[in-house]
Amino acid sequence: MEDRVRIEIQGGVADVRLCRSDKMNALDVPMFEALISAGRRLADERGVRAVVLSGEGRGFCAGLDFASVMADRSRNLFERKDGEAANFAQAAAWVWRELPMPVVCAIHGVAYGGGIQIALAADIRIVAPDAKLSVREVHWGLIPDMSGTQTLRQLVREDVAKELVYTARIVSGEEAVAMGLATRTSDTPYEDAHALAREIAARSPDAVRAAKQLLERTRHLDEAAGLRLEEEIQRSVMGKKNQLEAVRANMEKREPVFEDPE
Repeated sequence: MEDRVRIEIQGGVADVRLCRSDKMNALDVPMFEALISAGRRLADERGVRAVVLSGEGRGFCAGLDFASVMADRSRNLFERKDGEAANFAQAAAWVWRELPMPVVCAIHGVAYGGGIQIALAADIRIVAPDAKLSVREVHWGLIPDMSGTQTLRQLVREDVAKELVYTARIVSGEEAVAMGLATRTSDTPYEDAHALAREIAARSPDAVRAAKQLLERTRHLDEAAGLRLEEEIQRSVMGKKNQLEAVRANMEKREPVFEDPE
């Protein structure tokens, strides 16, 4: 896995880097496998409170490595295991949406096709102003098929999503922020993503994970069901050790010391 994705964990923050820099971190079968393995590993890491997802070299991810994938018959990209919503290719992006802790994606250089779909599965995207982003599939006579249809429409207006998909046009980091595709720009997206991740990691992991769960689940609920879920999740954290520690630390004007989730 480490020849495609590297993971370093420090201070509750997992630093996840796509490391096929000689190919602009393009997606071949081993990269798909490494992304899925990395996400699934982190899902079970109790001490991880936030994740930073980035790419080494000149860009975040140039999208699918067509030549390599066409030549590699070891995996069916559309393979789906029983009971799983995402197929093999989709899981390389969707696994980051499913993590219980927040994921901050740092984007520089390019994020094309599968690359932007991986980024869209993160909770937050910090992007270099001159980065180039494109929902690129129609350029190759294809459609977005790595969960982008589910995440894109949650971020931008429907007409904007359609324009991006139908034209495959390239937008800058600044334009991406203006249309809602990215969270904010930074001249140093990797460093700022880590600063944000450390800030998140300093909060109660119970509250942060509960907040992510609530925001994800209420997206598809009506108002009444959403309000009930809000109460249910609040009850699950209220009065627990980490919540009481947050109160004590604030009252005592000190840094809190939280326990990792079970």
